[in-house]
Amino acid sequence: MSNPIPDQPIRLTQLSHGGGCGCKIAPAVLREILADTPFASQMATAYPDLLVGIEHGDDAAVYRLNDEQAIVATTDFFMPIVDDPFEFGRIAATNALSDVYAMGGRPLFALAIVGMPIGKLPNEIIRQILAGGEAVCKAAGIPIAGGHSIDAPEPIYGLVGIGVVDPRKVKKNNGGQAGDHLILGKPLGVGIYSAALKKGLLSADQYAAMIAATTQLNTAGADLAATAGVHAMTDITGFGLLGHLLEITRASNVAAQVGLGRLPLLPGVSELAQGGHVTGASQRNWASYGSEVSLAGGIADWQQALLTDPQTSGGLLVSCATGARDTVLETFRRHGFAQAAEIGRLQAGRDVAITV
Repeated sequence: MSNPIPDQPIRLTQLSHGGGCGCKIAPAVLREILADTPFASQMATAYPDLLVGIEHGDDAAVYRLNDEQAIVATTDFFMPIVDDPFEFGRIAATNALSDVYAMGGRPLFALAIVGMPIGKLPNEIIRQILAGGEAVCKAAGIPIAGGHSIDAPEPIYGLVGIGVVDPRKVKKNNGGQAGDHLILGKPLGVGIYSAALKKGLLSADQYAAMIAATTQLNTAGADLAATAGVHAMTDITGFGLLGHLLEITRASNVAAQVGLGRLPLLPGVSELAQGGHVTGASQRNWASYGSEVSLAGGIADWQQALLTDPQTSGGLLVSCATGARDTVLETFRRHGFAQAAEIGRLQAGRDVAITV
């Protein structure tokens, strides 16, 4: 007999120690764990059809089948960032499929990853989480074809995403070129919103903006990858804007300059950040890579937090030539990303310089 939903709503965020992409292992810790991994340097020669592996922190693995087709494979899962189970499922599924789009691919199908505290969480709540994921996959035009579930101490949900891409159009982190424009598809501030939400300080309008942003599929990815002059692409998630931009600059052997005033932000994010509503993950991010960043004088701590704020189901970040800039922005607009904006440029050098 299934256990019913209790009269008092269960707050999913109170059942886990973290939420969304803020659960990710800090970048510095992850680099230490993966340091000197022996198979990383051997994969390119041992498996020549493995076009993208773990070498540069790319968003998904890509394996060539033939001259015109390659498989894109990725997995992503996390603990609740919101209390509504259906919305949690939608956010987690949207985030997982984003990595397929970030490589320039189109999703084919997904597998569910489910870990739930059976006995603590009513079965109907779990069904709603799964229904949220199914709704997103239906919107993406793909089935959830299977998966795996376990009894876990904290609620976890996500997907394995399988897609297809033309191997000639794969977008890696290492393709950025000095002079490229940096264009961001979604506004920042999801981590700041989540910190405010836990304290009951997020307005209804801001909550609606958070759900809209985190459940918007990054469908522009395939069209962007097919655009001449687009050199590199990634999505902004748990390491924050700076962390994922650093993955491009390191892999491409270039530097970057970002205009703080150019960043698209969710409504009221600046005020919330000034009020101290930032996540621990934001601070861990800065501790991990702050030594590689040069901040302009006068940038306050709350502004720094915007740059390291962990995004859950964040936007695509595109590095493109000047001739492709307008096409990239138009492609984002055509796919419904009204706040897509140019935020900076790549340049020769190795430091990431942040200017107001």
